[in-house]
Amino acid sequence: MELSQAIFSRCSCRSYTDEPVSAEQLDAVLAAGNAAPVGMGAYHTVHLTVIRNQDFRAALSEATRQFMKRDGDPLYGAPILILVSAKPAMPPTIEFQNTGVILENMMLAATDLGLGSVYLMGAIAALKTKPELVEQLALPEGFVPIAATALGHPAQPAVLRTPQQKIETAFLD
Repeated sequence: MELSQAIFSRCSCRSYTDEPVSAEQLDAVLAAGNAAPVGMGAYHTVHLTVIRNQDFRAALSEATRQFMKRDGDPLYGAPILILVSAKPAMPPTIEFQNTGVILENMMLAATDLGLGSVYLMGAIAALKTKPELVEQLALPEGFVPIAATALGHPAQPAVLRTPQQKIETAFLD
């Protein structure tokens, strides 16, 4: 798939099949995350955690349901979560920008491989209220969860969309 096709096909996938993600697919997604540009080349300030443990995913899903006061599975039944954690760094908030580009690279790679993904923030907010769950992640010292993506085979295939200008754009000439 060409990059433009991946960009215009990527969408938030909120329903996954039971088909497992292969080791090769997961490796390719993680490689894309590692290829992301990180501010000042400070790769030591970010950390990836691949969560396949069903019990942990169920506990996080329940914590998120309670936190968000919603029904349903806020992790959408995805077989894999990839959590990006970071050390707060200089300049302030760079960890959020770094996390965003890492996740977008991984989600575009997933689309290229025929996988679905969705950016997760509510689950991270809920996770931060459950120190016992954060402890299970065994994050390196000083790292905090920033955001995550759910990953798996989509119940419905991605559709190539026609590019549209949705964001108001101004030009300063």
